[in-house]
Amino acid sequence: MSTQIEQARNAEKESPQQAVEIYKSLLLADKASTVSAADRETALLSLAALFERMQDANALTGLINSSQGFLISVPRAKSSKLVRVLVDRFSGIHGGLQPQINTCQGMIEWAKSENREYLRQALETRLVSLYLDSHMYTDALGLISKLLTELKKLDDKMQLVEVHLLESRVFMALKNLPKSRAALTSARTAANSIYTPPPLQAQLDLQSGILHSEEGDFKTAYSYFLETMEGISVYANPKGPTKGEASSDIAAARANFEQQQLEAFAYMVLCKIMTQQPDEIPSLFASGKTASKFRDHQVIIALQAVAKAQKQRSLADFEKALSMYRNELQSDETIRSHLAALYDTLLEQNLARLIEPYSRVEIAHVSKLIGLPIRVVENKLSQMILDRVLYGILDQGNGCLVIFPEPKTDSTYETTLETMKSLGNVVDSLYNKAATL
Repeated sequence: MSTQIEQARNAEKESPQQAVEIYKSLLLADKASTVSAADRETALLSLAALFERMQDANALTGLINSSQGFLISVPRAKSSKLVRVLVDRFSGIHGGLQPQINTCQGMIEWAKSENREYLRQALETRLVSLYLDSHMYTDALGLISKLLTELKKLDDKMQLVEVHLLESRVFMALKNLPKSRAALTSARTAANSIYTPPPLQAQLDLQSGILHSEEGDFKTAYSYFLETMEGISVYANPKGPTKGEASSDIAAARANFEQQQLEAFAYMVLCKIMTQQPDEIPSLFASGKTASKFRDHQVIIALQAVAKAQKQRSLADFEKALSMYRNELQSDETIRSHLAALYDTLLEQNLARLIEPYSRVEIAHVSKLIGLPIRVVENKLSQMILDRVLYGILDQGNGCLVIFPEPKTDSTYETTLETMKSLGNVVDSLYNKAATL
């Protein structure tokens, strides 16, 4: 390592601008200079990491664009890896999603001009995930269709798995469960014919668990989430210490794996809540060190508060937990949607229990008993009547709910139809026997 690299690293904390100037002088040095290719590569990666810490998306964009001359001079495999690392640096910058999309699109055009097909396909796969994060689903599906056509011709199984997995996530976001499941099945089919790295296999298991939970099969979903946690435990908890220049990147990757583990464990707790088994949640923390380290995380604390409210069948405590931990419970779409369904179920059960003794009751009285606004109670009662969970009418003139006894179905008509059908079968059978005589 050159003296200038060491000087720049020492200046990063005290004088970041000075470090930027040193790195740029190394990166943009003439070919005739004594700066080695290794030092220029180190300067490029260190400068990108520094811009990420400085939260400067524009400077990082400029760096990637100005480094294209250097990227042409290095071997293609190394340059492809460098481009992917540089583009991923935007992930640590607040509000860097749109600059990352723009930069990724620019580098795709550069890869096309340099005839680097492998790099272009890798960047387009990354762009699909960025479109998904920014809710640009139409653009994502268009790019996925183009990529799948190319990858099937090349028979690139590994990238096919990644693209099909992204396709499944896009359709999941669009609430198209049949197509999401079909895409996931295609991803698993491709994965079965190759060696799938554990992190990618964990992503497949996580997506399978989410799909099963959306379909109401929480027991199967729980097993997939458990597989996800175990699959990446080695990567999230490596035995050896991180040393060398790449220690910060290794730490970032470890944090990413820990975040995936936390997501899977939160879904495991959610499955216990949705299957009416809140008493089993404490036993999850005793299942190993991996689960116990998430005990004090805010998302897990929030879900435990929801589980406690569910156990006590207290709608007030449920609402209190939702309002107190709004950020934790609303940021994840899967948790938010399932808790919304659970809230509706709990509200319905509480209303049914309160109005059971009455044949006519004021809506204001029910609202007072349950502790919710009259409008909310009235809307839910009307929904229960339309869904035939409750038989009655809303007398809005008097502000009352009139409850009818559950109507008894007269089975005479259905029985008569069945008798006539059986009689017709007998007549047809007799006719067929007579025709053979």
